[in-house]
Amino acid sequence: MNDADNTQVSTSQPLDERVNNRSQRPNSKAFKAFMASHWAPSEQLTPERDAVAAHAATRRRAISVQFKGERLVIPAGPLKVRSNDCDYRFRPHSGFAHLTGLGLDHEPDAVLILEPVAEGTGDDGGNHQATLYFRPLAGRDTEQFYADSRSGEFWIGARPTLAEFEARLGLKTADLGGLELGITKNVGAPEIGGTSIRLVRKVDENIDALVDTARYNTAKDPDNLDLSVLDALDEKLSEALSELRLIKDEWEVEQMRTAVAATVEGFTEAVKALPRALTHRRGERVVEGAFFARAREEGNELGYDTIAAAGNNATVLHWTRNTGTVSAGELLLLDAGVEADSLYTADITRTLPANGTFTAIQRKIYEAVLDAADAAFAAAQPGTKFRDIHTAATTVLAERLDAWGLLPVTVEEAISPEGQQHRRWMPHGTSHHLGLDVHDCAQAKRDLYLDGVLTPGMVFTIEPGLYFKDDDLAVPEEYRGIGVRIEDDVLMTEAGPVNLSAALPRKADDVESWMAGIYQEANGQSV
Repeated sequence: MNDADNTQVSTSQPLDERVNNRSQRPNSKAFKAFMASHWAPSEQLTPERDAVAAHAATRRRAISVQFKGERLVIPAGPLKVRSNDCDYRFRPHSGFAHLTGLGLDHEPDAVLILEPVAEGTGDDGGNHQATLYFRPLAGRDTEQFYADSRSGEFWIGARPTLAEFEARLGLKTADLGGLELGITKNVGAPEIGGTSIRLVRKVDENIDALVDTARYNTAKDPDNLDLSVLDALDEKLSEALSELRLIKDEWEVEQMRTAVAATVEGFTEAVKALPRALTHRRGERVVEGAFFARAREEGNELGYDTIAAAGNNATVLHWTRNTGTVSAGELLLLDAGVEADSLYTADITRTLPANGTFTAIQRKIYEAVLDAADAAFAAAQPGTKFRDIHTAATTVLAERLDAWGLLPVTVEEAISPEGQQHRRWMPHGTSHHLGLDVHDCAQAKRDLYLDGVLTPGMVFTIEPGLYFKDDDLAVPEEYRGIGVRIEDDVLMTEAGPVNLSAALPRKADDVESWMAGIYQEANGQSV
């Protein structure tokens, strides 16, 4: 065969098949027959009902009540390519996880459909019957078993069957092969006997396209179809799913406690790593890595990219490069959270003296931030507004900045809507809701979020800070390059706020004692 023939053979292979060249998998009939034989029968178990199943059913019924007569489509989302034929670890959309109860046992490409039925005749007396569509485990007599690197058991391990998920979740299941019909059947305007769809968009592009096509094909006047109206209907579903998570049920609160406990352990590991971080050219990465190891040991993953920021890097609000050194005499701002197997995440920040002892100016700034946090806790009471937490914290910070001679105006002028000069040194908010997402419930309406009333079952952060950049000429030199944030995870109860992260010291003296104890325990180390 000449060179031209070689080129022809090479280029005629479909592009999407070439990623399999590395596997050098045989294609003979003998190989396929042998691969399909001599396997022990799969163990058939009847799993117990998951503890979350009843809670997930209650959540589905709450959504069902809001969207009577409409088909609701909630995708988990597809795998996302990291590079070439390697994918990122899969994490389902939070709305899907919340309504199914699926956390670590997730299913790429799965879709939850709530099909409308006669009022009151659906699941748990609701208006819909829910079906979970997903790709079941392929038999060992199929090529998928050993040839599909994304879903084959030989590559990724065993996955639940339809029957197992149905037993565990108390949720009807169906093969993903029937999804297109499940979404598109009888689509059309209700006034002509059709079924309207609401979709959680921008989760799975293929599902978006399928729903858009079905809407277009069944429209009375496709050329004048107003997609913005349909998008607005879809947004209402995303909004409702977000608002449903504002109040956590008992199971969710327990998951939050689990995530927080693992995060506290991660902070301890990070402190143990500080002596080595002080000697490493990327000391911040040493700290980050120590926390990450604990997150993978105790949970599913990080809830978000860790911020391990030393010195002036601590004044960068979302510093996640973590490429800097850690030097004795600097502060280290560690903002990190473990995501539990259920996908609920903690979000905690502590600012630590890298050598175990605060300097006088560091302690002064730290204690001002702590006072602001304590004021926020005092303001966070059932019946008050969510935004009152922020007002309480920033007012204290304005008073401290004024006492230090840093405000260019009076405290009253600064905290007025027309002023806000104090926000130069804390431009972020003091609180956000927390749960399945680190910034949970983000699509909720303003009057239920910022202007919402604090209610038992809410979980949120309290995280004031002060950030004096090293090139900030509005402050004396001694302040520059210092960033401090203290963040705790808070559960609102009828009796008031409960600090879920209270196991991590907050007071400056307690932080120093805690760090000293860790060093003594870790083979007598000291810094």
